[in-house]
Amino acid sequence: MSKTTAAITAVGAYVPNFVLTNKMLEGMVETNDEWIVSRTGIKERRILKPEEGEGSSYLAIKAANDLIQKRNLDPKDIDLVIVATATPDSMVASTAAFVAARIGATNAFAYDLLAACSSFLFGMSTAAGYIESGRYKKILLIGADKMSSIIDYTDRTTCIIFGDGAGAVLFEPNEEGLGLQDEYLRADGNGRQYLGMDAGGSLMPATEETVRNGKHYIYQDGRTVFKFAVSNMADVAEKIMKRNNLEHTDVSWLVPHQANKRIIDATANRMGLDNSKVLMNIHRYGNTTSATLPLLLADFEDRLKKGDNLVFAAFGGGFTWGSIYLKWAYN
Repeated sequence: MSKTTAAITAVGAYVPNFVLTNKMLEGMVETNDEWIVSRTGIKERRILKPEEGEGSSYLAIKAANDLIQKRNLDPKDIDLVIVATATPDSMVASTAAFVAARIGATNAFAYDLLAACSSFLFGMSTAAGYIESGRYKKILLIGADKMSSIIDYTDRTTCIIFGDGAGAVLFEPNEEGLGLQDEYLRADGNGRQYLGMDAGGSLMPATEETVRNGKHYIYQDGRTVFKFAVSNMADVAEKIMKRNNLEHTDVSWLVPHQANKRIIDATANRMGLDNSKVLMNIHRYGNTTSATLPLLLADFEDRLKKGDNLVFAAFGGGFTWGSIYLKWAYN
């Protein structure tokens, strides 16, 4: 009897209508288009405006419905909904549970998964484990973040980087040996001092003072984060290749977290890949945190072929990072 693996069988995506360009940012902070592009690769990012919708759940629902419509999927057949997000609608009520209710996944249980920019990557591992156990047949994994809700648009170190968006994938059992093959996931909690948000949690509850002092905005030590991201994303991508005896000619696509083009380039170089094998849309969306990986799959779905070897890599605040090797399951 063949081993059951967990394969991605459908994708969906959504980005808001409003486009925040580098030119617009020039009027908000001391920066310019050339500086942003040369250091990050970002040209524009999408921002969810109140007149369009509210909260990360809005983005997640849109991405999920896109997948459901494209796949002609009955939401009642979904067993589990996982929303990978760093910006849940609220700190208590599950965003995933609300999303499941709104898309009609009435037979599913649901929960949020938070691991910063590695959230979707870790969610892939979680979804695959459930599928491989044989208990569940259809798992909807959504990466969604409204990063504009925690960005200080007077802070040049963060406001040029992040955008809003969502992507969704469906995991199902596979008997052909396709889907998730291997994973290498890591975390180091000592890194939270370099990238995070001080207030809003139990460590520093919201007060008039925390709001006044801007403690509810994300911050980062750019130089330190860049150094750790470059080394760790490249290390795990190289490790997953060696562990599975993959040469650079065996890798069809690198699917990297879209944090910074220089980090992506460094990872590809360590893997021995040229640009033609690297999926990239950072110039269009910026860093959408949990949504970057599924947005890549949605944008490049027509290029992915059954049997393609995909290597995913991500790095996030906390610190969290890792790599996953997956064989694509459909044309």
